[in-house]
Amino acid sequence: MTDTSLLLGKDIWHARLYTGEWQAGTLPPAEVIEPATGAPLGPLALADAELVCRSAADASRAQPAWYAMPYEARAKVLRTAAVLAEAHFEELVDWLVKESGSTRNKAAFEASVTIKLLHECSGLPSRSQGEVLPSTPGRLSLARRRPLGVIGVISPFNFPLYLAMRAVAPALAMGNAVVLKPDPRTAVCGGLVIARLFELAGVPRGVLHVLPGGADAGAALTSAPHVAMIQFTGSTGAGRKVGEAAARNLKKASLELGGKNSLIVLDDADLDIAVANAAWGAYLHQGQICMATGRILVQRPIYARFLDRLVAKAKTLAAGDPARSDAALGPLINAQQRDHAYRIVQAAQQAGATLEAGGGYEGLFFQPTVLGGVQPDNPAFREEIFGPVAVVVPFDSDDDAIRMANDTEYGLSAAIISRDVGRAIRLGEQLRTGLLHINDQTVNDEVVNPFGGVGASGNGSSIGGPANWEEFTQWQWMTVKGEAPLYPL
Repeated sequence: MTDTSLLLGKDIWHARLYTGEWQAGTLPPAEVIEPATGAPLGPLALADAELVCRSAADASRAQPAWYAMPYEARAKVLRTAAVLAEAHFEELVDWLVKESGSTRNKAAFEASVTIKLLHECSGLPSRSQGEVLPSTPGRLSLARRRPLGVIGVISPFNFPLYLAMRAVAPALAMGNAVVLKPDPRTAVCGGLVIARLFELAGVPRGVLHVLPGGADAGAALTSAPHVAMIQFTGSTGAGRKVGEAAARNLKKASLELGGKNSLIVLDDADLDIAVANAAWGAYLHQGQICMATGRILVQRPIYARFLDRLVAKAKTLAAGDPARSDAALGPLINAQQRDHAYRIVQAAQQAGATLEAGGGYEGLFFQPTVLGGVQPDNPAFREEIFGPVAVVVPFDSDDDAIRMANDTEYGLSAAIISRDVGRAIRLGEQLRTGLLHINDQTVNDEVVNPFGGVGASGNGSSIGGPANWEEFTQWQWMTVKGEAPLYPL
């Protein structure tokens, strides 16, 4: 019997995926695992490459009718999905805590910002969709935005609900169909929940497909002939492969990738505020965020005092099961990610860094860690750690800070803390970064803003806010004359 109090009861999702209806996968199911305890949460249906291609074709057939619906009908689906998410808020939070290892506060924020996104996207169908261009007398010349068709979305594990929804919702609002491949480690909270919300909200059958799967499913999405665009959020290494495959198949690609983001603390900063910002940026969600503060650049006159206070702060932060405690940090997503963070911490010490706090782990719970005295030739300065490791680097002049912050292939987020806002802005203007925050830390997203990086952090595209029209539609030029001219040739 269906539990009507739940958004996503086990009778709906166990060993099922979504293609407009809930059906068995085409591969043997995988077990959904709670990273904090290792306990199984239920069987997850998986899609193979053939099902991905078939779903893309089905979505292509369903998309024209979805776009042809009155704009208010599409807007209503988005509004209804937002209302449903609000009604099932605690269930969304519980899934994020159990499946992704989020602390309850982080999960509540993620669910809230996802709801805000749905409300914002419900206004997209009613916005202006083009321009009237200058032309010759007797001819009307229009530039208008049209949906691309089928959008393939490949989403990550770290903010699974929001980072999938930030592509799915605007793409649907603008009249596209979507095939979503969530990360199989967080496919319930980052995929099947989304399917259920839109199913109950009334999205027509075939317009949305949610297909958990492995690398072969993602590869099929980049090559399927009915997919017009890939929106990928994930590591830079995987993003390079996705971008290459999309280009080979002449698909538009939006790549939101990794980062080695710098927080610059100038010598006039309030130390308590600076430490609070640094700890938040480095340790939020165990550092598993593309915008995480990967380097804390501290001007030398305040470096020793800053380091002492950050170490004291790190030692007050406990890691534990977020479903059963109010620990500040939860588990890392899996042993592979834990071992990657541990390897870099060990390599950093061998290269001359000092381990000021933490550095160890128990199971998937990694201690809040502080590395001091890190220099630009240190692995911890270069590599994205994706773990709760604060990398503290001294610098002398503002020019040194600029050089160090730009000394990376990445270019996602940067932040500067100073009482002198003019000085901070002048410094910030010289940083190669897609996101810049003055008197804040590096982890920020408010739905209404364009979000994107440069260099190895992305392909120069942005998603969110006003950038959504650029990403999920294409221009069509249309002219209209009262009657066709008689050309002289």
